[in-house]
Amino acid sequence: MFTGIIVAVGTVTERAEVEGAVDFAVRAEGFAEGLTEGESVAVDGVCVTVTPSGGPDFRFTSVLTTLRRTTFGEIAVGRRVNLERALRAGDPLGGHLVQGHVDGVGEVREVERLGETVLVRIVLPPEIAALTVARGSLAVDGVSLTVAGLTGEVAEIALIPYTWTHTALDRLQRGDRVNLEADLIGKYVERLLEPYATEGGSA
Repeated sequence: MFTGIIVAVGTVTERAEVEGAVDFAVRAEGFAEGLTEGESVAVDGVCVTVTPSGGPDFRFTSVLTTLRRTTFGEIAVGRRVNLERALRAGDPLGGHLVQGHVDGVGEVREVERLGETVLVRIVLPPEIAALTVARGSLAVDGVSLTVAGLTGEVAEIALIPYTWTHTALDRLQRGDRVNLEADLIGKYVERLLEPYATEGGSA
């Protein structure tokens, strides 16, 4: 479990194609210290199982399902990525509950600067738009964000200067694809209401 509060920005240093998967190495000064074999880390919002290298890098492998469902299939060496370690008992919940299980990929429609604020408009897949509400939570590349506005399937996110400068979201441009995770509570509510939404559903 994560909270969407990014603690470091790393850089992809290696990408190696293997049969049905891709091996990645990510470098982030200080972040890899203390990581243990098999620990969970969120990389751009995707929960991965890491292998520490003993240096500033850590490694992980993404299988075909992850490559198809997230932006990992297109990540190249040099890409900056958002990093978060798994939530521990007693840690503050500064963002919202994030599982690191990407629900789909959105596309940036527009990045607009309004003074110190940056507005990012993202086209959501229909299944994520159905779970998204204005002023609700949405994880974008692993960052816990508040939906400032929602028009159809386009979510507007207002990034404060701190978020813009302390995450990898500052690289976003029109046409970029981003990992999205819908609000966990919304997903459970949808699931619980499913029997009543189908014909013949009963209590």
